Amino acid sequence: MRHHSFTSTRFTAGFGCFLLALLFSLFSLSALAQDEPAEADSLLVTPDSIPLEYYPLAPTNVSVSDAPNDAGGSIDVQWDISPDDVPDGKVKQYRILRAELIEGQPGEFAEIGDATAGATAFTDGNTEDGLDYIYKVVAVNSLTENNEVVWEAATESMPAGPVRSSAQWFDRQRVNALVGVILLCVFIIYYITQARAGKELFIRKIAGLEAVEEAVGRATEMGKKIFYIPGISDMDNMQTIASITILGKVAELAAQHETWLEVPVCRSLVMVTAKEVVKEAHSKVGRPDTFHEDQVHYLTDDQFGYAAAIDGMVVREKPATIFFMGEFFAESLILAETGNASGAIQIAGTAAPAQLPFFIASCDFTLIGEELFVASAYLSREPKLLGSLKGQDMGKAVILIAILIGIILETFDIWSFSTLFSVID
Repeated sequence: MRHHSFTSTRFTAGFGCFLLALLFSLFSLSALAQDEPAEADSLLVTPDSIPLEYYPLAPTNVSVSDAPNDAGGSIDVQWDISPDDVPDGKVKQYRILRAELIEGQPGEFAEIGDATAGATAFTDGNTEDGLDYIYKVVAVNSLTENNEVVWEAATESMPAGPVRSSAQWFDRQRVNALVGVILLCVFIIYYITQARAGKELFIRKIAGLEAVEEAVGRATEMGKKIFYIPGISDMDNMQTIASITILGKVAELAAQHETWLEVPVCRSLVMVTAKEVVKEAHSKVGRPDTFHEDQVHYLTDDQFGYAAAIDGMVVREKPATIFFMGEFFAESLILAETGNASGAIQIAGTAAPAQLPFFIASCDFTLIGEELFVASAYLSREPKLLGSLKGQDMGKAVILIAILIGIILETFDIWSFSTLFSVID
């Protein structure tokens, strides 16, 4: 029994020493961790603890000015980069601070934007015209770990200003556009003057327009109707406006020959406009009594309902001539094929590139693109229209020559000709 008690006592004492040693080791490790923190945590976590060698030198020669060639609300800030802004240097980015000048004293500075290292300019596009502002540029050095900023060291420049933004009357970057407009106007005015003086202006022949009088005459000889389809767009479309202008000339020819001209439309405003144009055409040739209100009539706004209605009229009445002038879409081939099957002479014109192949394949004559817009000048020979047309052609010729010259100069690296046509700085 005595031997058993001694053994138990010795075991208890040994176990107690083991527990004391374990607690002492844990306490030592904890104290060691507190006494030896990471360098970033102990030295750089607060501005006061960041060593001076981590601070970059400030940017210099900060200047501010009203942004040129704008409508106001912008100020340009420029500076010389920090001497520490080098590859792998201390500058990671620049921050721009702004303060409003109140009674001669700058208010509190606030960050309004930033720029990457190496940048030398920033545009503040959120200013109020008439107010004075002061700016600073801050060079920032930082350490980031796991997408979190561990510390930052920033150095501010000297303040620059005051400056205020304002709108400019002229955008000097667009002087080249102004020169082009003036040159085009000079061409147009010159050729209008020449046309009024009776000088014959050369305009190449357009087969589709040359055939208009022949097409109207054919309908007169056969004693059949003329159908004029002004497209499916409303009066806010340029192609519809050009179509209505051509309609006036066709209506004059039809009135002279006492041939029935029928104009089915799919827009109410187009109907009103076309009716007035046809009525005026009859009056212009001295035959107002031959105009009938039902010559111009409304069918439907539905695209394919409109096409089906016209196809039915064509099949039943077999017109001698059909004009398709204006903007067309998927219904173009449906209309043109029906007219072609009826034996009518067809003259089409549109500026929709996707529909031109259908008209070319199924119509006798087709006005392609701009030919639709010059038709009114071509048919009427009115001096203002002819002069405008000729002047625009001369403007296009100048542009074409400039493109050719630019290609040669840029190809052989003689001179950067394209800078003359830049409108964005």
